[in-house]
Amino acid sequence: MCTSIVEIARAEGMAKRGDEWFPLTQAVVAYDHARHAPLGDVITLDFFNTSLDAGARAAVEITLESAKELRAALDRAIAAAEYEEAEVRGKGAVRLVEAA
Repeated sequence: MCTSIVEIARAEGMAKRGDEWFPLTQAVVAYDHARHAPLGDVITLDFFNTSLDAGARAAVEITLESAKELRAALDRAIAAAEYEEAEVRGKGAVRLVEAA
């Protein structure tokens, strides 16, 4: 049974296919059955460029638990990057410490 859980976001950055890098325009996050991983339902992260051919994409299928760990790692990295940016730009950021 398909879950029809799909979120689309603008993505600005670069992705690699083979030896070639290409610019990104979108990211799709979905929850559905795995197409390639030997797993049940997975979170799929699909990064691509809508103006290039269908091969201009980078995709992964990960378990829900792995997705949660990735989200937590992203949250930590984003918080640290925002703190660093504020320090560099002299905005005097206050570092938020995550409860253990």
